[in-house]
Amino acid sequence: MFESPKLYNESGFKKEEEAKKFISELQDKKAIITNLKKSKQKENAPLLFNLAEIQNQCTKRFKIKPDETLEIIQNLYEKKLVTYPRTDARVLSTAVAKEISKNLKGITRGSKEEEIQGYIKKMVEEKYSTNLVKTKYVNDSKITDHYAIIPTGQGYENYNGLPELHKQVYKVIVKRFLAIFYPPAEYNKIQVTVEIENNEDKTVETFNCSGKVCVKLGFLEILKPKSTNKEQNVENDNKNEDKQTDLEILKKLKKGQEIEIKNFELKEAETSPPTRYNSGSIILAMENAGKLIEEEELREQIKGAGIGTSATRAEIIKKLEKIKYIEINTKTQIITPTQKGEIIYDIVYRSMPDMLNPKLTASWEKGLDMVAKKEINPNEFMEKLEKYINSKFDKLVVKM
Repeated sequence: MFESPKLYNESGFKKEEEAKKFISELQDKKAIITNLKKSKQKENAPLLFNLAEIQNQCTKRFKIKPDETLEIIQNLYEKKLVTYPRTDARVLSTAVAKEISKNLKGITRGSKEEEIQGYIKKMVEEKYSTNLVKTKYVNDSKITDHYAIIPTGQGYENYNGLPELHKQVYKVIVKRFLAIFYPPAEYNKIQVTVEIENNEDKTVETFNCSGKVCVKLGFLEILKPKSTNKEQNVENDNKNEDKQTDLEILKKLKKGQEIEIKNFELKEAETSPPTRYNSGSIILAMENAGKLIEEEELREQIKGAGIGTSATRAEIIKKLEKIKYIEINTKTQIITPTQKGEIIYDIVYRSMPDMLNPKLTASWEKGLDMVAKKEINPNEFMEKLEKYINSKFDKLVVKM
C-alpha cells in the first residue's frame, strides 16, 4: 500500500471506503515482528534566553506583547537583578562561565522563593557540577556584544517592590538558568516493525509503532510545566500511566514473534493550515528569517541577524499595530493582518516584490559586512544602495 494513489500520505487514505476495505483485508490476520529496536535517549536543558526567546516565552505564558516583556526585563536590569536584555546570544562567555558560582551564591543568599531554593538545595545535595566551560552553554564565538540573559544574583533589596508580573518573569529567567546545571532528561525508547500479509493482493503490509517514556526527569524537574488544576494533574498522571503500560507491553515483544492484531480503528482527520503567528512567535520568525533564503552564502550572511535586531523587533511590531497594518488579540496575542495591511502588501508585492524577501536584507547585510572588513569603500556601498532605491521608485512612478 506504500506510495499507493489511494493514500493521501503514508498514514491516511483519501476515501473512507478504501480505508474500510483495507481493514477488512487485514482483519484477524497474524502479524510478525520483523524488527525491534530498544534504545535510551538523553536530552539536555535548552540554551539560555536571548531577548527573542524570552519575549516568545512571555507571550505564551503571560499573554503579553514583546515590547512589554522588554520593558519588564529592562526594569529587572536596572534593578540589578538580571544581565543586559538586548542580546541575541543564548550562551555565556568563557570569562563569565568561570565566575558563575558568584551568581549561584547570590541567588542562594538572596532569593526567598521556596521553589527556587528547593532546586538549589537539590543541586548541592546531588553535587551537580557548576563547571560550564566545556558545555554547549559557553561559546565565545557566538557572542557579539552581550551574552545571554541570566540572573546576576544581586539586587534582591529591590525584589519585594516589584509588581507581581515582574517577579514571575524574573522567576522564568532564574529557572532557565538553574536548569543548565541539572542532568539531562533520560528516556527509554522502543521501535517495533510489524508485517501482515494482505491476502487480497498477496503483498506484505508494514506497520511501525514506537513508545517513549521519561525515566529520569533531570532538568525537566525545573522546566516541566506545572498545572495548578488538580483535575488536569490527575489527567496527566493517567496519561503517563497509560504510556508506561504501553511501553511495558512493547518491552515484552521479541523479534520474530507472531502476534495477533485484535482491532483496527478508523480516525477522521482534516488538514489544517499553519497556526497564526502570535506576538512572541513572530519575534522568533524575524530573528530566524534567514532560514527562508535558499542561497547558502546569503543565508549564512543573515544568520544571527534576521529582520531587525534584538533592540528593534518589538518596536517594529508595535509600529505595525499602531499604524493599523496588523491587529493583535489582547487575550491570545494572535496577530492578524488588517484590510489596510493586506492592501499595502498587495501594492508592495506588485511594485517591489523583493522588498518582501529577507534575501534583500541579507544582501544589504553582506554589503555592510564587506564595508566593516574594508573589502569595499563605504561610498561604493552607499552609491549602490541609492541606485537601487532610485530604480525602484522610478519603476513605481512609471506604473502609477
